[in-house]
Amino acid sequence: MNAVLLKTVSFPGLGLELDLNPVMFEIGSVRITWYGFLIAMGMLLAMLFAYWKAPSFGIIRDKLLDAALAGVIGGIVGARLYYVIFSWDNYKDDLLSIFKTWNGGLAIYGGLIGGLLVGLLVAKLRKIQLRPAMDIACMGFLIGQAIGRWGNFVNVEAFGGNTDLPWGMTGPTITSYLQEHRSELTALGMEIDTSLPVHPCFLYESLWCVLGFVLLFLYLKHRKFDGEIFLMYSAWYGAGRFVIEGLRTDSLLIGNIRVSQLLAGLLTAASVILWIVFTSRIRSRHDPDYLRPYVQTAAWAEECAAWEEKLRQADEKRRTRKGVKPVNPDSATEVVEIRDYPEKSAPENAPEPPAVKDPAEDSAAEAPSPAEQSENLDQQENR
Repeated sequence: MNAVLLKTVSFPGLGLELDLNPVMFEIGSVRITWYGFLIAMGMLLAMLFAYWKAPSFGIIRDKLLDAALAGVIGGIVGARLYYVIFSWDNYKDDLLSIFKTWNGGLAIYGGLIGGLLVGLLVAKLRKIQLRPAMDIACMGFLIGQAIGRWGNFVNVEAFGGNTDLPWGMTGPTITSYLQEHRSELTALGMEIDTSLPVHPCFLYESLWCVLGFVLLFLYLKHRKFDGEIFLMYSAWYGAGRFVIEGLRTDSLLIGNIRVSQLLAGLLTAASVILWIVFTSRIRSRHDPDYLRPYVQTAAWAEECAAWEEKLRQADEKRRTRKGVKPVNPDSATEVVEIRDYPEKSAPENAPEPPAVKDPAEDSAAEAPSPAEQSENLDQQENR
């Protein structure tokens, strides 16, 4: 490891001290950072989960992959743009640093907005139901956020103000940051003592996302309408982020307003209101088909059948290009196969079929016995 890159983080209440290297490994002049690796792992696991659960949401897996890949790209671009816009003073004199995402600087709300917009656009083009797509996407968000936040830990960022809790963290990087931004934090009403530990906000958010994923996963089979999981995610994550953002010392600001905290509060309120409206309508209609999830409808069965037919036709075309003649059921030579078919029950009062005699038995019955053969021979001699 390059000692220059090491960052020391200690947890005095737990008696722990760690030396963290943001660089995972180097290949020539290319550095692979833990931050980038953890974000990539979070995205990969999110996509694997979405691929696994796609049919239970009424989504063809092959179609989902296109939307998921587009959403990942849109999420990264959106997260970076959001962060750069609200931290423009840090980039205006060095525009090339905008592209150095491995050094940190991705805003989750920008990622959510960018990922949803681009992902849903491709989903629309691929004729995927949008509300089920939003449901499965937010489950992936929770996975990605829970893992990606540990990239903030390795970079020693996303921490809060002072705390006397046992898991409070400190270190040279934290102390230096607090001293540099003391006046800004004071303007936000945060009194900072650089000698005391601070809240590990990255840990709070990671655990909040893990808990949210578990609870929503258990609720999946009980969802009443498409989009319900997305509303629950928005309310859950928004409520947690609203509290955690109030502790952080590195919030993106408009004046003295924490942008992410404001969005979290609005998102939570809007999601709760919409959830109440939709569930109330379902109860008042007394109609089991009202807002029924797409996966439970005949339209989903028809879509699956059409997709299977499309795959069959594509397979026939591929066989034709390779010179393999496809089997035509109408003109193919009859092939007799031995199969275990169930016996058909005979109708009541039906006459019993005539017994079929074995030819061997008939020949054996007509043949004379040994005693008869001997008697016949005696008669022939007397004659």
